[in-house]
Formats: sequence, C-alpha cells, structure tokens
Amino acid sequence: MSTSFIYHAFGLRGYDYVRQDFIAGNIILKVQPKDGLIRCPCCHSRNIIRHGFAERWVQTVPIGFKPVWLVIPEQRIGCRNCGVIRLIDIQIAEPRRWYTKAFERYTLALAKKMTIQDVADLLGVGWDTIKSIFKRYLFRRFAKPKLGKLKYIAIDEISVRKGQKYLTLVMDLESGAVFFVGEGRSRETLMPFWNRLKKTRAKIEAVATDMNAGYISAVMESLPDTAIVFDRFHVVKLMNEKITQIRRQLFRELTSPLERKAVKGTRWILLKNPENLDESRDEKQRLDEALRLNKSLATAYYLKEDLRQLWSQPDKATAKKVIADWIARAEASEIRPLQVMARTLAAHRFGILAYYDHLISSGPIEGTNNKIKTLKRQAYGYRDTEFFKLRIMGIHESKYALAG
Repeated sequence: MSTSFIYHAFGLRGYDYVRQDFIAGNIILKVQPKDGLIRCPCCHSRNIIRHGFAERWVQTVPIGFKPVWLVIPEQRIGCRNCGVIRLIDIQIAEPRRWYTKAFERYTLALAKKMTIQDVADLLGVGWDTIKSIFKRYLFRRFAKPKLGKLKYIAIDEISVRKGQKYLTLVMDLESGAVFFVGEGRSRETLMPFWNRLKKTRAKIEAVATDMNAGYISAVMESLPDTAIVFDRFHVVKLMNEKITQIRRQLFRELTSPLERKAVKGTRWILLKNPENLDESRDEKQRLDEALRLNKSLATAYYLKEDLRQLWSQPDKATAKKVIADWIARAEASEIRPLQVMARTLAAHRFGILAYYDHLISSGPIEGTNNKIKTLKRQAYGYRDTEFFKLRIMGIHESKYALAG
C-alpha cells in the first residue's frame, strides 16, 4: 500500500501512508498528516508551536466487507498569531465524529437504496449512527427551502397514527417538492409557513386544497388576493361518502330479501367509475339490478356521475350552469344526504369553479401521501417526528424504494 493508494481509494489529500494492521477483521491504516495540515484551525497560520498529539481513530469507507479505520496523530498546536491552543483540523472528519466525511457520503448513497437498518447491518454500526447521518443531511438540504418562486401550492393533511394525529403538508405544484410540514391540521398549523412566506417576494396565484375550514380561513387571512381551488378529488370523495351513507341507510330499511341481496356488497361497485366496472365479475349487471330496485340509490348514483362531469365543461360559464342545475336537482331529491351535499357545494362553489381560472388540483400531493404511507409502513412508525418531517420534505427526490 502507498500514499498514492490511500489518496485515490479514500480521498486522503495531505496525508502520508505509514503502515497497516489487521485486527479482529478490521483493516487499520496508520497515516501521518503532511506539514501543510499542521496549522492553526482558526486563522490558518503556520506560525505555531507544537504541543504533542493525540491519536485519533476514525472509520472510513470499507474495503469489501472489511471495516477500515484510520489512525491519525492529531497534532495539538499553539498559534503565535491568534493565541489559541487547539488540535489541528484533520479535514477528513468533523470534530468529535468517529467517522470520516467519506464514510458519511458512502452511508447516504446506501441509504438511498436500502433501509437504515440494512445500511447499519452492512457497515456494522448502530441504527442511530446511520439515522443521525441521514438526518443531518436532510436538515442541511431541506430544513429551510427557498419560497420566493412559489406560484401554485397545494395544502393537504395526512394521518400519521391512530388517535387523530395529523400532519399538514404544503407542496409546490410546479416542482412537486413539499415545502412545509406542520403538526396538526388547523389554521394555526400553517402560521409558521405564512410567516416565512411573508419574508419572501413570492406571488402565490392559487392554492389547491380540500374544504377544510381551517385551511380555507388560513388562506383567506394570509393570502387574501389568492384564488382558492377546491380539489375535485376531495369533492368526489365527499360525494362517495354520501353514496355509502345512502346505501347503508337503505339496506337497514329494506325488508325484501331480494332487494337486500341486490344492495348487499355493492359499495365499491357504486363508487367505481362506469368504465372501470369488471365484466368478468358481473359488476355492471349487479349495479343495474341494485339501481333498478332502489330509486333513492339510483338518484344518488346518477347525480354522482353527473358531478364528475363538472370539471370537463368547455368554460367557466357552462360549469356555473352545470353546478347550479346539480344543486337544484339534489335539493329536489328529498334525500337528506344529497341535500346536505347540495348545500356544501353551494357554499363552496366559488372554489370549485376557480378550477377554470387555475387548472390545478392537489392530485400530486395525494401521490406524495401514498409515498409517505409506504415510508411510514416500512419504518414501522417514527418516534423522531422531526426526522420524519425532514424525510417527507425530501421525498420528491426519492427515486428509490422508500425505506426506513
């Protein structure tokens, strides 16, 4: 082994190779800092007095499956210029770290392909070590994202654990990056984001969100001139909930065995789009039979299908007529869940119709939510909430299998 080898293999610039040892399956490389590194760590002066040294061991990238340790005589110096007495900066490792910067980079590269536990097992180190390296990287990379170029954003929440524990996400719809993760789903949750946004020159043109009252009031208060676009996914989801409610209520009221049989097990068939019905399972026939026997269910189903057409109108003026007609028909149906849905749409029609001014939705954030669920599942939960939030903020760059 030579000085040239340790430079090319481990990036040890400014070191001379001294010797190597093999202890308990570990490769031990003793290296010596060149005179260029023996200088004041504060003012970088070479006008120093040497006060002995302390031997420092740091782990670097492995060779095969063999851990590699560098043994470095870390010189203690007194600076004649600035007067400090300190250990020199060995440059290849941060102060008080027992591993090199190269080891950190190697760890991060593995963590993008493997779980944290797998990386820890492969390198023979603790899970907490890999997690702390990963967390520091995520903090440097994503803790304070630049907000000045934001134009279209989406706000949504995700459930992180049982007991109504939620996180609120704010996504840049143009880049797909999550710029903020807050605990809870109230108006107050978004305050830190608004405070940061006010310090920038960002001109938010529209916000896509669901009909969460807290989010709506937060946007109206902090961005009074910004359009709110209620996401079609959430509107249709709300309508699907009404369909399910009507089906359950009907099933309880039905006394005819034939009608009960026709309605039983049709929940997902009713919620499916007609083009997605599975003919091999006779789903279309089962749907037709259920609708034929139950007028209320048929009314709700056809209104659901009509509602889907709201976002495919040629212009906003036509969409206004469509939603007005839908609300009138739902109110006239005398079916309470549909009447409730009609009042909800009437109260929020401004944000539904805003889609025709800004063709955005929170669909991309729903995709991110699915990634987060996978991340959470594979990690078996996160006790370190800050680490979990940082991982979410970096999830748009995750082109690898998500893992904890």
